[in-house]
Amino acid sequence: METPTDFDVITGLDPVFAQMAAASVGHCWAVPELSDREKVFLALVADVCQPALGLPFEMHVREGLRRGLSTADMRALLRLISYDSGYAAALAALERLAEIEAAAGLPRPDAESLPRELVETGPGAAPTPLPQPVRAELSGLDPYFLEYFDLQSRMRGVQGPGTLSVRERAFMTMSVDVHYQTLDETFRIHVGRALGAGASHEDVRAVLRFNAQFGATRAWQAWKALNACLAEPAPAR
Repeated sequence: METPTDFDVITGLDPVFAQMAAASVGHCWAVPELSDREKVFLALVADVCQPALGLPFEMHVREGLRRGLSTADMRALLRLISYDSGYAAALAALERLAEIEAAAGLPRPDAESLPRELVETGPGAAPTPLPQPVRAELSGLDPYFLEYFDLQSRMRGVQGPGTLSVRERAFMTMSVDVHYQTLDETFRIHVGRALGAGASHEDVRAVLRFNAQFGATRAWQAWKALNACLAEPAPAR
């Protein structure tokens, strides 16, 4: 007996919806500017933010495994977006991912602990990678909130083999902004980070084209913000 495909499962729930979903998802996944890895990450970000940690999340995890991603990659993604999505939302996704790993007989990936200076605040803390203009703006809101932002930036600023690229990190945080409709300062910062990492305007537009499947009206609003960002002159170097 053949194992049912994801399309078979959805057809069993509602055949008309299955047709609609297949056409919509197929259109979005055909976007050429994004890698398979980026598309899987974007789908998982949507699941965390929606939240949709049942069948959609499981389908996207399986799709990621089919396309060569590991659950270690997916855990790195959840750690990255935790302070944008909220730690509770990321924790729920991490719990669900562990369940999928166990059901599939996949080993749970090892993860090295962060250096102590990255998880401390105060005099013993490492320097923050948060840009100074952003720090100045946050300080004007509340110094304690700035300290929290500095902490988050240190903890998720770790780079190295097996971690997300700057382009991937920018695309994922852009997407959190789309799902939560935080389309002002943070969206502009994340778009600028993507462009600074070498992404073209078409690459950045592809993120919204892909995200349309997770809410067309949210994408509509994000398009207005993105077009305004891309119309702004590039900062002088």
